[in-house]
Amino acid sequence: MTETRLRFPPSPTGYLHIGGARTALYNWLYAKKTGGKLVLRIEDTDVERSTQESIQGILDGLEWLGINFDEGPFFQTDFSDDHCAAADKLLAEGKAYKCFCTKEDLDAKREAALAAKQNLGYDRTCLKLSEAERAEKEAAGVPYVIRFKVPDGERVISYDDRILGRIDCNIKEVDDFVIVRSNGKPLYLLCNVVDDIRDRITHIIRGQDHMTNTIRQVLLYEALGAPIPVFAHMPLTLDTKKAKISKRSHGEVVTVQFYKEHGFLPWALSNFLVLLGWSPGNDQEIFSREELIEAFTLERINKSSSIFNFTKGDEKFFTDPKAIAINEHYLRTMDIVELGELVKVELQQDGLWDDAYEGERQKWYHHTLSLIRDRFHTLKDFTTLGRAYFADDFAVEEKPLNKNVLKHEGLKEWFPMLADRYAALTDFSLEETERVARELAEELDIKPGILINGMRTVVTGQLAGPSMFDILVTIGRDKVVERLRDIDKFFPAAA
Repeated sequence: MTETRLRFPPSPTGYLHIGGARTALYNWLYAKKTGGKLVLRIEDTDVERSTQESIQGILDGLEWLGINFDEGPFFQTDFSDDHCAAADKLLAEGKAYKCFCTKEDLDAKREAALAAKQNLGYDRTCLKLSEAERAEKEAAGVPYVIRFKVPDGERVISYDDRILGRIDCNIKEVDDFVIVRSNGKPLYLLCNVVDDIRDRITHIIRGQDHMTNTIRQVLLYEALGAPIPVFAHMPLTLDTKKAKISKRSHGEVVTVQFYKEHGFLPWALSNFLVLLGWSPGNDQEIFSREELIEAFTLERINKSSSIFNFTKGDEKFFTDPKAIAINEHYLRTMDIVELGELVKVELQQDGLWDDAYEGERQKWYHHTLSLIRDRFHTLKDFTTLGRAYFADDFAVEEKPLNKNVLKHEGLKEWFPMLADRYAALTDFSLEETERVARELAEELDIKPGILINGMRTVVTGQLAGPSMFDILVTIGRDKVVERLRDIDKFFPAAA
């Protein structure tokens, strides 16, 4: 049985787009599912736009997502001799020819054809040149491109797309197309086919935007005497207005780097990206790597475009809500030791890490993460929303400050009283901290919620979170007492 071989061939002219990452994931999943191989090929023939920074960004993004390759990275420019040799072979066999027409010639012919409502395709002027005429132009140094000669006759060119079904095209609808520029550089159409033949690629999974090339590439495979790979063209990912997502229109949110910098878990993002266009056939949305490899099939890729549900400027959701929900799920359910390693990186970056969290305070560290992670969206939340557990310089949200503190000026007296009682406790436990707070509220003839909600704000800076008394015990008596006694800082100074 022939080994399944796939490739991911990004162009290093920018960033790793989430659409490109999704393509890489689908190829990776299919290679794993079939026990095949995945090749990474950097298509760097656009020398002016390709940069080492972009190449490294692609490599880093793929590594972060956990997409491992069996071969590569290979660089397309390293095989330029192969591309030129293929063009020479086609020329020698009469399957391609030199075209000396200038851009001005072609533009004039196109305008004339438009005016006459005739076929706009190339009229094969240079194919009709005699050997003497061709030799004369070459001797005079007239620049030329190399065009592929589309076979004559009546024929339907076909290929079976594993997603879209059978694709047919009448050969008369295909013009002789350029495969080598006038500067001698082969075009993507030819390079891509030559590389896929050399790398023995059996399956090509790519976006529908490449379909305009496929029929011509099928002809190139045939002309070079190579088997035609299995094609699977994925529908594109669009925004809510049905426009193709792009960095120019949507900003950094469509780059993999954005999610890495905003505290997403790599597999959570992968899990979300796979669902942008693929369905398991049931309601399951959360998959382990092993589950997804087992469930993945090309036939379950949707035929219609997927929607990236992002609205620029949305104050509530900084990206697609489903992406956030999936990331939240992994934060809530992943192994606490593994989570601890990830949060450690965030704490270190913000200067909040304490080596004791891996020593005598490790049990406290893991307990704290377990307590607070249920309401967090990303790893960044541990150093922002959760900062009060690791430092005293935490921000206080305006809404709870106004609602739970500034409305009750009596807290300036009540919190120091509560602090004194907490300081005197020999057992700073859930039961005792709650008992003391409720007893003081009863003595003051106020609702317990005034003290409890006020405490949440001055102790954590937040409006919501875990049980208040779990918070108190976790943060610890000394810090709680100190923060309660510092209540005056929240109220405007007297004139």
